[in-house]
Formats: sequence, structure tokens, C-alpha cells
Amino acid sequence: MTSADKVSPTLPAAMTGRASPAKAALGDKPVFAYIASLPQPQRSIAERVDALAAETLPDLQRSVKWGMAWYGVGDGWCFSCGGFDGHVKVTFGRGTSLSPVPPATPIGMGKASRGVDLETLDDVAEGQIASWMKQAAAMPGFGKR
Repeated sequence: MTSADKVSPTLPAAMTGRASPAKAALGDKPVFAYIASLPQPQRSIAERVDALAAETLPDLQRSVKWGMAWYGVGDGWCFSCGGFDGHVKVTFGRGTSLSPVPPATPIGMGKASRGVDLETLDDVAEGQIASWMKQAAAMPGFGKR
């Protein structure tokens, strides 16, 4: 096998651990466009997380910020959903206050942030993730809209 045979496909920046090129924008359309830009299986996972958020939280608001989809209610953001190489990360800004505390400690997201890495649709534990979404939405949001 030559070095040319080892070239991996080009991934969107969000998939490599760097910020996605998705532009910051409020609303459903930018989030749906961001999710549509993800390769499979990340796209299907992010679509399911987005649908779960819409089912779980009345008055849900969406935005693309910092190259990821962000979700909030009221006056601030509650959690994000971003595609990365091999998984989708759902991160709760005040994750250390959730019960149970989500297992993943995201890098560069703040000391109180916690999340969950989802590699397949089967990893989307809807009951637990919906519980975390409800708990996060009941806390003061962070980052004004």
C-alpha cells in the first residue's frame, strides 16, 4: 500500500475536533443546515438529538454558535450538539449540576460542562438525554441570545 492509498477522506472541520466552518446564526434553518452537512452516522444521530430536544422542550430555540448546534429556552443556552470524527457530542453547560452527571468531560467547554458521546443511534438513550435536557432547561441559561 502506497502513501497515496492511505489518504483519508476530507472531513468537515467539526469532525476533526476543530471549530466547524458553520457561521453563527440564530434559528432553525442554520441548525438544520449544520446537521445536514454532517456525514453519516453523525447526521442521523444529530437529527435524533434535535428531534428529541423539540419533543422534550416547549419553546425550544436553536442557533449555530461556535461551529455547533445550540439549544435553549428562556434567556440563555442549555446544551449543544456537535459532530466530531467518530461521534456526536451532546454537552450541557451546567452538566455537573445534572443528576446523574453526564459521563464525558468536554475539553475547552468550561469546568461545569459535562456531556455524552454518541457513536451510533443505539447510543441515544432517549429517556436519560431527555431528562438531562429538562433539567438543563430548568436552570438559568448561559450566554445571552
